[in-house]
Amino acid sequence: MKYISTRGQAPELTFEDAMLTGLARDGGLYVPETIPQLSTDDIKAMAGKPYEEIAFQVMRPFVGDTFSDDDFKGIIERAYKGFGHAARAPLVQLDHGHYLLELFHGPTLAFKDFAMQLIGQLFQTALSRRNERVTIVGATSGDTGSAAIEAFRGLDNVDVFIMYPHGRISEVQRRQMTTPSESNVHALAMDGDFDDCQARLKDMFNDFEFRDGVRLAGVNSINWARVLAQVVYYFSSAVSVGAPDRKVSFTVPTGNFGDIFAGYIAKRMGLPIDRLVVATNQNDILHRCLSGQGYHKGETSPSISPSMDIQVSSNFERALFDAYDRDGNAVSQLMDELKQGGFDVSQGAMEVLQSHFDSGRASEEETSSTITETLKTSGELLCPHSAIGVKVANDQPASETPMITLATAHPAKFPDAVEAASGIRPPLPARMADLYERDERVTRIANNLDALKDHIKGNIRQ
Repeated sequence: MKYISTRGQAPELTFEDAMLTGLARDGGLYVPETIPQLSTDDIKAMAGKPYEEIAFQVMRPFVGDTFSDDDFKGIIERAYKGFGHAARAPLVQLDHGHYLLELFHGPTLAFKDFAMQLIGQLFQTALSRRNERVTIVGATSGDTGSAAIEAFRGLDNVDVFIMYPHGRISEVQRRQMTTPSESNVHALAMDGDFDDCQARLKDMFNDFEFRDGVRLAGVNSINWARVLAQVVYYFSSAVSVGAPDRKVSFTVPTGNFGDIFAGYIAKRMGLPIDRLVVATNQNDILHRCLSGQGYHKGETSPSISPSMDIQVSSNFERALFDAYDRDGNAVSQLMDELKQGGFDVSQGAMEVLQSHFDSGRASEEETSSTITETLKTSGELLCPHSAIGVKVANDQPASETPMITLATAHPAKFPDAVEAASGIRPPLPARMADLYERDERVTRIANNLDALKDHIKGNIRQ
């Protein structure tokens, strides 16, 4: 299995090298050269299987010869053993034909744990074998950072620096990043918004002298292994509601497009997905684009769903690459136009995108009212991001096709917004009950590339 860049100018890599490299050296994102196929019988055989077995079957073709079967099974087992639910990603029925996929039973109570716990084990195994170490730098709108720190804290071969937008994430999200005491993890409260954090991350990857000097690696959803891990729960949940004998649709609250792109990969692999519905908050650039209005950046408005307060959705580049018939030059031109504020999508590419994706948005008021109504009608208490997914799913035309909405975080990660909507302040699980009493360790830093590079170089272990 080889991996190629969405911009067409970087060398082909193996799974291991693509994973450790993160962003391609031409600025693009790595994608598989071909998409492995699973037959109807392969998918049927997943019924009733443990999550770990489905994960092995789905991901194994993408890994190539990087790991032996036994090694890869061990990596998967270690990745998910700390989850708080035996099913890992259980389904709950909200209404006739509408299901909620609970993705918040991992160590940091968010869907990012499915990918990050796996990546932690993949990195540790590969780096130990190679006798190498790396510096991981990440940007987060709230959940990626805590999941990355949880996955890599205390590992010998890795130093981790996570940038988050100062004052723009929930207190629980912040404390999950600032309270770990291990010396190899560093939380950086950066001035600006998430798009600024993500832009500085890409600047570091494009500074090859710095990148090579600190052996920079990335675990944002620019990393293909992140997307791959998320493909699994599309299969596990779809089979639970009757696939492959019936089609299934999914609604995904998303800001950076990684989670729903994983659903697109599942569809390309053979999972009979009818519709993939993008759900956005008031920062609705993806909804506007998929509605034919082009991809044009605006101001990021802080919301009660902060993990989706994004204007530059990195993984959308992967979808554009396929929509433009894998033309790296065309994608490069679009990304250059994005630096100037945005771009329009060609008619042919838009037809491809709209053949796979629908979209909708939820205002702040609609998000809060969905939390209120869902609690009343089903007893389920939703986080604001999951509520956006449920609201947009409910707006879709009536269909006999089952709809699965992804619940991306535990309501206790956003207690103020949930309490304001429901009157209930969701408690943290017992294993996190002392989170508010733990000491914090954080560095406030300017939105300045040189300041960031100097801080990282001064704090990595030799």
